[in-house]
Order: sequence, then structure tokens, then C-alpha cells
Amino acid sequence: PSHRQRAFATPPTGKLYEDPRNEHVFVFVGTPSDPSNGKRNRGRILPRDMAAISPFDSSVQGGDATWEGIRVYNGRIFHLHRHLNRLFRSAKALGFENLHAREEIVDAIFRVLAANGMRDGAHMRLTLTRGEKATSSMNPNFNVYGTTLIILPEWKPTEGATTYDNTKGVSLITAGTCRRSPPSTLDNKIHHNNMIQNILPKIQANLAGAADAIMLDVEGFVSETNATNLFLVRCDSGQGEEMEVNVAVEEDCVRNAVLVTPSADHCLPGITRDTVLLLAKELGMQIEVRRVSLSEFYCADEVFTTGTMGELTPVTMIDGRKIGDLKRGPVTSLLQKTYKKAVETRLDWSTE
Repeated sequence: PSHRQRAFATPPTGKLYEDPRNEHVFVFVGTPSDPSNGKRNRGRILPRDMAAISPFDSSVQGGDATWEGIRVYNGRIFHLHRHLNRLFRSAKALGFENLHAREEIVDAIFRVLAANGMRDGAHMRLTLTRGEKATSSMNPNFNVYGTTLIILPEWKPTEGATTYDNTKGVSLITAGTCRRSPPSTLDNKIHHNNMIQNILPKIQANLAGAADAIMLDVEGFVSETNATNLFLVRCDSGQGEEMEVNVAVEEDCVRNAVLVTPSADHCLPGITRDTVLLLAKELGMQIEVRRVSLSEFYCADEVFTTGTMGELTPVTMIDGRKIGDLKRGPVTSLLQKTYKKAVETRLDWSTE
């Protein structure tokens, strides 16, 4: 039966597939090549209904995997090698052995994109697991087959049912129970697949009618949301909130605004976060990367989130408290435009 026939619940949009093409996408699943016995290209490109991994795979047995979300724009993959660098750093931190070579992963990415005819408006979930086990166990000594590579490409716009509204903005709540763990318990710089710490706050946000939940660290400082990094804007110009957004106002905000983001002690230092920090510096903005309290976000002139999936998204409300004038602010708008321009023009940031 198809995914549509197997569906038990109706998604929030009322449609199983936001883009109907996703019902028939091709995905990649495979283990590393083994040049010693001549076996190469051991991965397969399959329709989504036929794709599968072993129930003995480490990702099934214990969420033992690392992953990246990667976007395709205008025939180019944005920040591909930065994402792969982070993937391999995470795999090294997790002690993976018999990994796919970097060239194999790049080849698989472009092959599966070509199979789907994807050149724009696409997003990939790339997962590298510790691989299949010889027997059910959490012990990595039983991983004898090499890593498993899974590439799930989908037609997915930056604004949609699975992302955010980057014009009107979104509301957030603060997660009530889950805290973002420090490196002494689980280092969030490892981009791992143990996602329950993210899923439980997301459930809380869903029940509250919010887009996402803000996660605090163990001392109560803001870390990130369950899915994105966070920024606030503090404008020290002394001008009112009801100013029209025009070139002069944007220039004034750049001169007087301070862009603040939590330090990455308890969160993943996102690639989109790093890109925004670089672009803001080039625009001449004042930047602070430090520990930030929740009350500072309540009092901010602007707040926005960053992530590969949805780029830059304005936040208009946190815990029922109004941020700014409940609209996308001029600094957020300027950074959104600057980011989109960078995607189009900074060709050295993309791979074709």
C-alpha cells in the first residue's frame, strides 16, 4: 500500500504531501564501498515506498547516528562542505568506524538529486548511522558492516507547512521541562540522532499552538529552540516602534542595533547561525555572542530564528508576550534579504 493508504492521521495542512511530488521521491540507502573486493557503489537509489534499512541498524537500535539538513538552490548545494565537515566531526566524536568516504557521499547526493530532477526548492535530510549490527546490542563492537548512509531529498520550500512563515512571523513558548544539556552530560556540538530532547518540547509547542519551544540550559539561560538557533535585536536609536520600513530606517537600524545570540555552550552552533553572524558583521552591525536570559528576549525589539530548513524567521510573540509591534522588524528584514542575496551571489559558498 502507498503512504497515503497507510496514513492514520491527517497532517496539520489536511494534505499528506504538501508537494504531491514527494509521494514518489527517490531516496538513497547504502553501505560504504569496499575496494578490497571490488565492490563499489553499494548504495541504491529507490522509490520511497521501497527504501528500507535493517532492523539491526544502529539508528533503529539506539538512535546511534549523525545527520545534516542541506538545501539546494538554483542547481547548487548551499554550504555542502561545511555540512559534511560537521557530519564527519560528529561521526569522529561518536567513534564511527568503516565510514563512507567523503567522495562517496558527494557522489550519492548528486546522483539522488539527479534521479529526482531536483535543482531548486529542495531540502535533504542526510543521515549517517553507525551501521548494521550482527546482533541486537548497544555495543559498537557488533557493528561490522560499516556505516549506513541515508539521503532523503524532498521538495520543500523555505516557507511551508514543515517550516515557518518568514513574513508574518511565528510565536514561541518556553519549554517547561526539558533543558538543553551541557557538555558534561551530552555535548550538543555532536549533531546526533538522539532527538527526544527536541521532540518533547516540540509536542509542548504543538499543544500550545506555538511554532516551537525555546529551550533553556540547566542554569536557566536561553540556549536555542527545539529546532533552530535564536537571535535578538536591541535597537538603541531611541526611535519609536511604528517607523515605516524604508532604506533610511534600515540604515539607521544597522548603525544603532545590537545583534545578540546565545553562546554555543549548550547548543549546536548552526551553519545558518554562523552565516548570519558573518553577514551582520559585513553590514557593520554590533554583535554580542554571550549568555542571554529569557527576560532579554521578552524585552527585545526584534527576535528571529535561524536554520537551514527555514532560513531566517521573525518571532512576534514569546510566552504570550509581544515582541516589537508583532511584525517583522527592519533588522530581521534586512538580514533576510542579505542572506537570500548571499545564496544567489556567493557562489564559493555553494557546490554545483
